[in-house]
Amino acid sequence: MINRTVLVGRLTKDPQLSYTPSGIATARFTVAVNRPFKNEGEQQADFISCVAWRKNAENLANFMKKGNLIGLEGRIQTGSYEGQNGKVYTTDVVADSIQFLEPRSNSTGGSQSTSNYESSTNTGGANTGASQGQYGGNNNQQNYTRVDDDPFANSKGPIEVDESDLPF
Repeated sequence: MINRTVLVGRLTKDPQLSYTPSGIATARFTVAVNRPFKNEGEQQADFISCVAWRKNAENLANFMKKGNLIGLEGRIQTGSYEGQNGKVYTTDVVADSIQFLEPRSNSTGGSQSTSNYESSTNTGGANTGASQGQYGGNNNQQNYTRVDDDPFANSKGPIEVDESDLPF
C-alpha cells in the first residue's frame, strides 16, 4: 500500500505549536495549494490541514509564519472524535519532511548574502507502541548541516603526492 503526499504551498496562518503531556512537540498548520487550472480567470486553491511532530514542529513554528512558502512530504491520516453534534471526521497530512522554500526575512530589512534555507526530516518505521507517540514511527531526527570539509581549502600551491601513496 502507498500513502504518500507531496505539497508545495503557503502557510495560511502561523503554525500552532503545542506539547503533549509527555513533552512531544506538535504543530498544526494549513497549507494553501493552488489548483492547476483557473475558473473564469480566478486561481483556485485548496486549504489542506497538516500536522508536524517533534523537531519538524519546533522548526516550523520557530522559523516560518503566515504566507511563507513550504514544501512537505508526508502521509494522509484520517480520524474521528465525538463533537457536540455527533461524530466529527478529520483528514490531515502528517508531515514527515518539511522544506522551507524561502529564506528567512532579515530583521534589519537588508538582503542577506547567505542562504537561510532550513529543512527537517523525520524518518521512521511502523508504529510499534504507544511510547513512540500518537502517530508512531521511530522519528530519528537527522539534521543535515553543510560543512565545508575540503582538506585542501587552505593549501598554498600544488599538493605533493609520493608514488608509494597511490593504490595502483
